[in-house]
Amino acid sequence: MQAGLTNWERNENSGSLTSGGARFAELGLEVKVAGLFAGVGGLERGLAAAGHEPSLLCEIWEPARAVLAARMPDVPCKRDVRDLKTLPREVDLIAGGFPCQDLSQAGQTLGIGGSRSGLVGEIFRLLDRRRVPWVVLENVSFMLQLDKGSGMRTLVEAFEERGYRWAYRVVNSLSFLPQRRERVLFVATTTDVDPASVILTDEAEPNVLPTNLDRYAHGFYWTEGIRGLGWAPDSIPTLKNGSTVGIASPPAILLPSGDVITPDIRDAERLQGFPENWTRPAEQVSRASLRWSLVGNAVTVPVAAWLGKRLARPGKYHADRDGALPASGRWPTAARYDGNGRYAVRINSYPKWEARPALTQFLRHDGKLLSARATRGFLSRTERAKLRFADGFQDRLREHLFRMDNLENAKFAVAAE
Repeated sequence: MQAGLTNWERNENSGSLTSGGARFAELGLEVKVAGLFAGVGGLERGLAAAGHEPSLLCEIWEPARAVLAARMPDVPCKRDVRDLKTLPREVDLIAGGFPCQDLSQAGQTLGIGGSRSGLVGEIFRLLDRRRVPWVVLENVSFMLQLDKGSGMRTLVEAFEERGYRWAYRVVNSLSFLPQRRERVLFVATTTDVDPASVILTDEAEPNVLPTNLDRYAHGFYWTEGIRGLGWAPDSIPTLKNGSTVGIASPPAILLPSGDVITPDIRDAERLQGFPENWTRPAEQVSRASLRWSLVGNAVTVPVAAWLGKRLARPGKYHADRDGALPASGRWPTAARYDGNGRYAVRINSYPKWEARPALTQFLRHDGKLLSARATRGFLSRTERAKLRFADGFQDRLREHLFRMDNLENAKFAVAAE
């Protein structure tokens, strides 16, 4: 067993899961995929690991297009989804995400097909041209409460009007990797397969460790500290997308040694399930710091691979999970529509719980020490906050600040000689 590898990475290295359309002999359904809003291909790479081959990609952002061109060179990549007149005939699955604000726009116009419905409306425009039998969407969990639930309601109504059954679920990437990241996975189909049998059959008990500053590394958002912290024992909080002008926003990690670091971009890629340096081709067309945005925007690859395997071999959904769906307001973390009615579903956000090394062992590369300025600003916010912090956490931050001040003063003294 290789140290510092998750089960996902060991499977990838052994060749049982690859990005080239690996075939599982025991699996049935394998489909051609159109990856819309593909980013750097996390959803498509994961689906391909279960045998669902990408047939078409669509991505408008040049740094992401550079990654796709290098990593999936044999797959045609269109620039703008709005220019797609229709999808190739062999495509049986549309996959992708879209800004959740598009749901808000759709809800404020004449429905999902309104003139301001944005990118989400393009999906339905293409479905109206050809009713592709499968759709898989991924988005932030905020979509469930956007506009007090009206945006999500508009989305599901648009699918139902077109004859699709659907099911969705919030899935946590912590199921597979040491990153706590909750995203909505939405599956819709016109086939005889129950979408609930794809997304709502696997459930595992998570082994989330308690806070122990002496034993584990702990991730947190050093850019926050007043209203939130993103505390994550032996893992990191959600990798964010930074900014499109290249301002990176990696989380901080408090190590058992007392040092506070931000992870190397190569480890950030691995925390999303990519091989390290997956996004490096983006540096050919943009600044290197934009790689953080590419990684933060991506779909976690092993989450997509789990979904792809369930698409190929669905499970069996048990209706005793069903509950009443509220008529209005925020949507539950899981729900389904069986063609006759909508139901809330009682299920957690962990379809699996894969063994993984401790975060200190997972990290292969030396992180960057959090600067004295960043540490001082964070501590200042925590001292004004009403949040409760782990015993000893702020003390360790003060000790890190002391060391960083001494280090920076020493460098200044050397430079002045």
